[in-house]
Amino acid sequence: MVKLIAGRILQGFGVLVAVSLIAFFGIYAIGDPTSLLVDPQATQQDVEQVRHNLGLDQPMWRQYGLFVGSLASGDFGRSFATHEPAMRMILERLPATLELALAAIVIAVVAGVPAGLAAGTHPGSRLDRVVMTASILGFSLPTFWVGLMLILVFAVNLGWLPSFGRGELGSWLGIHSSLFTLDGLRHILLPALNLALFPMSLVARLTRSGAREALELDFVRFARAKGISERRVVFVHILKYISVPIVTMIGMQLGLLVAFAIVTESVFSWPGTGKLLIESIGRLDRPVVVAYLLVIVSIFVLLNLLTDLVYLTLDPRVRFDAGAHAE
Repeated sequence: MVKLIAGRILQGFGVLVAVSLIAFFGIYAIGDPTSLLVDPQATQQDVEQVRHNLGLDQPMWRQYGLFVGSLASGDFGRSFATHEPAMRMILERLPATLELALAAIVIAVVAGVPAGLAAGTHPGSRLDRVVMTASILGFSLPTFWVGLMLILVFAVNLGWLPSFGRGELGSWLGIHSSLFTLDGLRHILLPALNLALFPMSLVARLTRSGAREALELDFVRFARAKGISERRVVFVHILKYISVPIVTMIGMQLGLLVAFAIVTESVFSWPGTGKLLIESIGRLDRPVVVAYLLVIVSIFVLLNLLTDLVYLTLDPRVRFDAGAHAE
């Protein structure tokens, strides 16, 4: 167990180093941010002074060395545009993105798992065809178009739900979130539904595939032969059998939702990190972009580690394999 966790942490550290290199030099190669930060009427001397103040007059390798040295002391640098600490800017926006991703994954699981089970236990039925068709639409429809349609129908035409913003925040156990107020829930429903569309389709198809496979296995036939109710067979025996791949997919999708909520946040003006990233890229704000990527990769590493730990709980064979490998 300890070696497994240590191995994941070392892998994550290597990924962080690689991402910092790619992000830093990629943003460096895009252009010079001073052209966006100084007045167009500024003299060349003023431009050079700004470059010096930002450290952009140093060689690229030296800039990266200074950046890594700052990271070692917990300093991710300051925004070129606002001069605020880059990490503080991200951490201020991160709760909004996390709650949006969490709401989306809950919707995806609550809707996708029952739909997949119903389709998988009734192969070839009309319900099966409906679920499969809906999942194909969920994969195919562009996120920005779905978001605009949701706004048009539920916000503009019907006037049931707000179309932008985070809404009123509530507090529970010291945590501030829009999930704790009715107004906040009304604001998050449309963007969460829009963000959940793809993972919902993925969950439904994965669950359907696993359920169809489980129907042919001996333990399901034996349970039915014993007279166990169909509901218990499906929601206890079959669901437990397919839980490991579903948990794997949920862990991966949650990280992807946090990382790629950019389109949804832009469409619904959700004040999260995705919107901040778009703004920072537009003004070549290197410290904010690099800090954002490092935070997102850290979240991925943490989610992968948690997923592995859930494996050890759900499937004893995974525990045995992990222990044998560690030995």
